[in-house]
Amino acid sequence: MRNSSGPAAATRRGFLAGGAVLLTAVGCSGGGSGGGSGGAATARPSLRPATAIPGVGDGVFALGVASGDPLPDSVIIWTRLAPAAGVASLPARDIPVDWQLATDDRFTDVVAVGTQTATPGSAHSVHVDVRGLQPARVYFYRFRAGTVISPVGRTRTAPAAGAGTSTLSFALASCQDFQNGYWPAYGAIAADDLDLVVHVGDYIYEYDPKSRFPDRRHTTPARPGLDQLQTLDDYRARYAQYKADPQLQAAHAAAAWVVTWDDHETENNYAGLIDESGDTGDRHQDPAAFARQRAAAYQAYHEHMPIRASYQPGSPDLRLYRRFAFGDLLTLNVMDTRQYRTPQPGRSPNDIGPAALGEHNTTGTMAGAEQEKWLIDGLAASRARWNVIAQQTMLAQLHAQLTPGSGEVFANLDQNDGYVPYRTRLLSAVRDTGVANPVVLSGDIHCAWVNDLRVDFDRPETPVVGTEFVATSISSGFFLPSEEFVRANNRLLNPHVRYFRGDRRGYTRIRVSPRQCAADMRVAESIDRRDAPVSTDATWVVEAGRPGAQQA
Repeated sequence: MRNSSGPAAATRRGFLAGGAVLLTAVGCSGGGSGGGSGGAATARPSLRPATAIPGVGDGVFALGVASGDPLPDSVIIWTRLAPAAGVASLPARDIPVDWQLATDDRFTDVVAVGTQTATPGSAHSVHVDVRGLQPARVYFYRFRAGTVISPVGRTRTAPAAGAGTSTLSFALASCQDFQNGYWPAYGAIAADDLDLVVHVGDYIYEYDPKSRFPDRRHTTPARPGLDQLQTLDDYRARYAQYKADPQLQAAHAAAAWVVTWDDHETENNYAGLIDESGDTGDRHQDPAAFARQRAAAYQAYHEHMPIRASYQPGSPDLRLYRRFAFGDLLTLNVMDTRQYRTPQPGRSPNDIGPAALGEHNTTGTMAGAEQEKWLIDGLAASRARWNVIAQQTMLAQLHAQLTPGSGEVFANLDQNDGYVPYRTRLLSAVRDTGVANPVVLSGDIHCAWVNDLRVDFDRPETPVVGTEFVATSISSGFFLPSEEFVRANNRLLNPHVRYFRGDRRGYTRIRVSPRQCAADMRVAESIDRRDAPVSTDATWVVEAGRPGAQQA
């Protein structure tokens, strides 16, 4: 689908010429100059003359461009102006940013133009909701600040509601600890010619600077002696560091993204307004203080992600759960299991504890009552052929004994194993609604899994109600004791696990057709260098109407 014949960078002449086209049935929001909210345009709007802006020079688009949250008639396009090389900061004032969207990467057929103001209060970020577009269509976009032109991004709108759709391809990604290594997985994603990237959390890490790679040491938090992010400036600097990575930029520029967060975008293993288990001294905060940190984290997330969401600066709340339809083929339910969850049972420092704590957590929830109802109602109403739930931590049961076969069963209580009654309600709803072909997408655990989903995992004779694909990490380290430890416990306690691999980083590439959902487990040879090759370790397939995955 990708047109690779275009130039690597836009030309100023082409950008200016593109502004002189007629906008037909195209509108935009966010300060654009398009043709209203869907009616035919009656004028030929052109871009403002390019005028140099003091303090805005080459390098101002060093964080790249991105798009996301595709609908049949609209998509979000994003950038953030950053200081040019050798410039301490951007001017502390509003900066107008022009944008174009075209059907070709040479911008000879421009269909929408506009201008949006980048403000210091939003870190000079730009979100444009370009409306009035054609469904299931590839578009290209770019920005201009003063006389400086951004790289070109590629995006695609969703198919029309109810439209027959033959295929959808997307990458499932999560957990990209900048300090732990490079990101060849994103280079592979950029080359995959995908419709979408689904990111289920841990886009940044809040940890202190400490890396074996001299060029990948985290930014330093502003507060002396504090070894994690806490202020808005802290989070903004960390996002800028991550987004400067060329392979991440390439993946963003190649396809639209649908994102949600997990814990590290704010703080490890936080739950609602409760900070990390085991925090003491200056690290521990009461709910009011942690709400201020969460507000800073959420604002920075909003500023740096191509999401269609409103945010009030200073608020510790941001609704991120939402739903996307891709014709009659697939409905994607995107969840937030951090903002509304109750604390992990036991509150042990590493959240590893007796599995019984999660089984008896009758008042616990990962999603909150409102989001849980939203999901179940959506499943009941769906007429899509495939129904996908993207959420953060592994949904399937994962039990372990310290010495397999020896006694007490332990679980990671930060996963769904800490909230077993909640999980039972969710999987019971999947079964009882009869929703077609449910598939769950997860991340967090830094290794790849394929799991059969059952309402009661302790009864392996009961029917499989769905399949879970868990992506390994982009670069974050595998933290379980050893591959053999996991495999031994899977044989004994987790017979629903069909596939596991923990020694490689990568992503999961998923291709959906009316007949099947195929998941390629993509692994990088190494994360010690950017150009490490990425290959498919295994492919698992779910056939429509037959719950459970089989290896291809």
